[in-house]
Amino acid sequence: MLPWNRVLRPLTALLLTAAVAVVPATTAQAADAPSRGWNDYTCKPSTAHPRPVVLVHGTFANSVDNWLGLAPYLKNRGYCVFSLDYGQLPGVPLIHALGPIDKSAEQLKTYVDKVLAATGAAETDLVGHSQGGMMPRYYLKFLGGAAKVNALVGIAPSNHGTTLSGFTHLLPYFPGIEDLLTTNTPALADQVAGSAFLTKLNEGGDTVPGVQYTVLATKYDEVVTPYRSQFLSGSGVRNVLLQDLCALDLSEHAVIGLLDRVAFHEVANALDPAHATPTTCASAVD
Repeated sequence: MLPWNRVLRPLTALLLTAAVAVVPATTAQAADAPSRGWNDYTCKPSTAHPRPVVLVHGTFANSVDNWLGLAPYLKNRGYCVFSLDYGQLPGVPLIHALGPIDKSAEQLKTYVDKVLAATGAAETDLVGHSQGGMMPRYYLKFLGGAAKVNALVGIAPSNHGTTLSGFTHLLPYFPGIEDLLTTNTPALADQVAGSAFLTKLNEGGDTVPGVQYTVLATKYDEVVTPYRSQFLSGSGVRNVLLQDLCALDLSEHAVIGLLDRVAFHEVANALDPAHATPTTCASAVD
């Protein structure tokens, strides 16, 4: 007998997610806006922070809402900060990162080139949340990104996909759901553990030479599960469990990327390891 009490809520969420793909557009999508304090293409990286930082949002998010906490945090610390929208489906406003992930990686490639041309920098650093922490790895591995990226920081990234606490194993019991995901929201299908996309991405190793990788995970993640599947193997990798830095931190999947200043402090450390300072619970008020 299927555990219906555990299945119904995630199934409903999944159906609503797929339905988003067919809702007509009624509002304007997010756009680059220097007034937010970032995406200022006149910004020139300083000697202290010589690489611009490109923020890569997660599934269902956009270049604004995912970064209302972290972008100002980094901007106030002297970084040139940029963010892009990617993976938009036709007729779906504001909600992004739903299209095929390999195509989204091509959009990231174009955007990084735009940022490097504007700033005059030779390399950038990438910081991504959820899908945004995993998708850049395709750019690094298959689209020449390793030559233009110094570091990738993944916040709760879906590096090896997710089981949604085992729910994805039940998809075969619901005929048509897998096809619905693949057709209407390809990025969701690509992030299911064991997908063809993830098999290709992780075949031959998780990393590429020359890039420094940092993964920040929380044991309370309810979206990318099991949370240890977020961690990477290979050279130049640092895997960090947030609760090892602050046992009192209860952040789950969304909060770790949106609001958690303990995580933000560790992002800053990853971007400038030569001047890193210990990350503790006190970093929440840093």
